[in-house]
Amino acid sequence: MDKKNALRAGALAAGTTLMMLLMSSPALALTRDDGDDPGTGLGVVETLGLYVLAPLALFAVIAGLVLVLDRSHPDHRVSAPGAKGKTKTKAKVAAKA
Repeated sequence: MDKKNALRAGALAAGTTLMMLLMSSPALALTRDDGDDPGTGLGVVETLGLYVLAPLALFAVIAGLVLVLDRSHPDHRVSAPGAKGKTKTKAKVAAKA
């Protein structure tokens, strides 16, 4: 029973993939559409700056803002498991009469 389901799923996946490959012919990309006005291509430095450096810089800015604007109480922060952190102990002071 399991082999039938696996065979059926494989045939369905292969058929779907084949149909998608046949429907999206790369030869259609050679003909220009009306109003198609491609610009100049990006250079290597521009591509790296746009798709690598810009997201890293944005991530760094957001992470920096989160760290700087963190207002959580130090006692509520999570520490590494097994690490001995500061424990809250209230010393009892005996009132001297």
